[in-house]
Amino acid sequence: EDPSKQNLAQVTGSIQKTLGLLHQLNLNVSSFSSASQLPLLQRLNALVAELDTMQKLADGCNIQVPMEVVNLIDDGKNPDEFTRDVLNSCIAKNQITKGKTDAFKSLRKHLLEELEEAFPDDAEAYRQIRATSAAGSKRLAQSQSALPNGDAKVKPEH
Repeated sequence: EDPSKQNLAQVTGSIQKTLGLLHQLNLNVSSFSSASQLPLLQRLNALVAELDTMQKLADGCNIQVPMEVVNLIDDGKNPDEFTRDVLNSCIAKNQITKGKTDAFKSLRKHLLEELEEAFPDDAEAYRQIRATSAAGSKRLAQSQSALPNGDAKVKPEH
């Protein structure tokens, strides 16, 4: 298994253990009596030791969290909101871009139809030039997408 994933799992385990210790401390403090002083001190020492362990384990993790997520957590909100907002923003931008692309395709088609009516010979010459250019671009793209073993890279269909 990947060492960084293993380290992350250890940090996650340490966080869980720390949460358990905090819960136990809460119970000890809420029902404190002089007889429960020693268990309280033992749990405090265990918490300090676990926080130290967590810090040492965390030094080996290289995880970058966007400040927006940290701010959401500080505000008591769910960090999934950030993910949802980013995805919704990407979807909106994608739809805008698709709309622009479709508009340009429609304009191109309309211009070609108008060109065909006004200048049929020139329109045919243009189509031949485009076909030749497209074939050359396709060959270039295929040659650039060849893997060292001669196979072609294949883009998965969505």
